[in-house]
Amino acid sequence: MEKFPVIDLTPYLEWQKCGNATAETVIHQLCGEVSRTLKETGALLIKDPRCTVEDNDIFLDMMEKYFEQPSEFKRMQERPELHYQVGVTPEGVEVPRSLVDLEMQEKLEGMGEESKPIMPKGADPKWRYMWRIGDRPVSTRFVELNAEPVIPKGFDGWKEKMDSWGFKMVNAIEVVAEMAAVGFGLPKDAFTELMHQGPHLLAPTGSDLARHGQKGVVFAGYHYDLNFLTIHGRSRFPGLNIWLRNGEKVEVKVPVGCLLIQTGKQIEWLTAGECIAGMHEVVVTDRTLEAIKLASEQGRSLWRVSSTLFAHIASDAVLKPLGHFADSPLACMYPPMCAGDFVEKELSVINLKGNGGRSSAPS
Repeated sequence: MEKFPVIDLTPYLEWQKCGNATAETVIHQLCGEVSRTLKETGALLIKDPRCTVEDNDIFLDMMEKYFEQPSEFKRMQERPELHYQVGVTPEGVEVPRSLVDLEMQEKLEGMGEESKPIMPKGADPKWRYMWRIGDRPVSTRFVELNAEPVIPKGFDGWKEKMDSWGFKMVNAIEVVAEMAAVGFGLPKDAFTELMHQGPHLLAPTGSDLARHGQKGVVFAGYHYDLNFLTIHGRSRFPGLNIWLRNGEKVEVKVPVGCLLIQTGKQIEWLTAGECIAGMHEVVVTDRTLEAIKLASEQGRSLWRVSSTLFAHIASDAVLKPLGHFADSPLACMYPPMCAGDFVEKELSVINLKGNGGRSSAPS
């Protein structure tokens, strides 16, 4: 990750407060760097002074304790009738896209050996907890995507801790969304207006390294995210690999105090492919094994928790290329459709909504 500059959001946050005209040139340059990096790599490292290491640690501590609970307890928070969009998703449910998308499989066959992902053999052996962040619309066609949150019993301060970390990460994404819009030559609120009352989900995964901590085990098979932007806090165990737009495979190393942002399919839609949804996987690597050994020696939890949040476009908003992107020769590949319809189609493909099926999303 050495090639990724860390974008400090502090100058933009200060400019938001005071609106100093003399700083506009610097701010526009920073916005241009954000949009360029998202376009060229599909990933962005940021530092937001509002999101601290302590905040992330409080969240990780609680989620480790949750995932350490017996399966019978965790399944009490399972809501398959709501497409697993709130509560827990047990291991062995979510199917990695690389197992069911024939077009993706064809592309993988053409990759060089050094760039290929590790192909999973079945559904992901990870747990996930979905926690809604922010207000939902009073009226919506997509009730399942905007359901009430599920609170497990016996975890004091669950809602407060989840909301605290979740809102901070949403706020960070909103700033990046504004900066990206400016960098792409769109109105500052082009993305954030569509995000208003979106079904944002704080969605940590839990992977049991005591059971599955062997090199090469795939916790999350090669896939893209279906949402707008994804943000990750730093995990205590390495294992995330991402693919740049040029096809290069990169092992993620998030610096202490930083956050990683990845592009999802919804921003690809809104920019007519100017940004491409970033591909990634989570596997047990040599660095994961080193972290397991150290955690065992120190008596720490061997659950790998991802500090992940999915930021979405509002379910009833229309996904379509925005502004000058509507004139792109690729715009016809991204026809207008409700974000909620798009999400439900994508959830079907990965076995989180009823009957599976091929996605209509362009690759």
